[in-house]
Amino acid sequence: MNRNMQALTAIAQKKQRHIIGLMSGTSVDGLDIAYCRITGEGHETNIELLAFETIAYDADFKAEIKSVFSKKEVDLEKLCLLNPWVAQQQAAMINTFLTKQGIAKEEVDLIASHGQTIYHAPKALHQQEKFSNATLQIGDGDHMAVDTGIITISDFRQKHIAAGGEGAPLAVYGDYFIFTKKGEDRIMLNMGGIANFTFLPGSMDANKIFSTDTGPGNTMMDALVQQEIPGKYFDDDAALARQGTVQEALLKALKDHPFFEQDFPKTTGPELFNLTYLEAAKQKAGIETISAADAMTTLNLFSAETIAEAVQKTMQGNSNFVLYASGGGMHNPLLMDRIKILLPGVPIKLTSELGINPDAKEAVLFAILANECITGGTIEFGKTLKGIPSVTMGKISFPW
Repeated sequence: MNRNMQALTAIAQKKQRHIIGLMSGTSVDGLDIAYCRITGEGHETNIELLAFETIAYDADFKAEIKSVFSKKEVDLEKLCLLNPWVAQQQAAMINTFLTKQGIAKEEVDLIASHGQTIYHAPKALHQQEKFSNATLQIGDGDHMAVDTGIITISDFRQKHIAAGGEGAPLAVYGDYFIFTKKGEDRIMLNMGGIANFTFLPGSMDANKIFSTDTGPGNTMMDALVQQEIPGKYFDDDAALARQGTVQEALLKALKDHPFFEQDFPKTTGPELFNLTYLEAAKQKAGIETISAADAMTTLNLFSAETIAEAVQKTMQGNSNFVLYASGGGMHNPLLMDRIKILLPGVPIKLTSELGINPDAKEAVLFAILANECITGGTIEFGKTLKGIPSVTMGKISFPW
């Protein structure tokens, strides 16, 4: 047997595996690195977060990604060059993390690499009849495996699409395995660039689970800050939003889009929700000029209302819901306050109360997907019901 396959077989047969989960979101602010100890698979999955760090991207990395991010027309040579380059930069960050944490690479069984999304194109968005759903993440797994010396599992979203899904959100799998609780209906809300949640029924019935995007989380607010305040990447402590006044006509125009009428599950991205979308909404609302503060507070409420309305649609008057938040949006106090006001009576907590650092949650969930890739595949979600194909995901790259 090939020695790489021997190594992978040995890892799959271990009682416990040490897996590094990586997440680099559409906010392009940094690489989340979660070092996890995992035992079991499926419903028997047990996970312990041993170490976590977010390593911030420097200005050069951000500029390179933004040169191709969410654009229909890009420099093809640049895109070709960035695919290995992103992996090399992230591999260097992993090596730094391991040294800092005192972890030998031989102790790490697998790396689960999400890659860097540069374009998300569900059919509902591109509407080209002969093409199916599509998504693209760069950061080649082979380069990461070679540069770290660790078996790397990457490119998770392609199998999801091949099996009938839209490639996102993928959090539903890990959410179901580690966060489901009998007798309590849960909303696992993640507010990254795009906001999404997983519904976990207290009945434990896999056929009732779904995961969906709700619309923008931070992406439009971040883009506005970056346009208005050089050197700033997000509205820290909602400082700019707190100075403004909500423009109701603009808010109404922002919410006037077919995406918000689509049934769950659905996906979207910065390809739709961006500053061009804001400009179109301003024109629709008859607004020629608006202060940055007014635009920011209106965008903040836009995110809060579309999140809350999606949650309310799921609840359908049921009072037995608990919402657990994670992602960068939980650090925006105005956004969180507005969601609490819009969802009266719904307990809103952080995933830290369930034992998972909310900043690390997405990276942890990719570690779980890697674990499923080599040991799992026993859970049925029911013939792609609600956009959840019953498949394991990930492509395997060996370091030698």
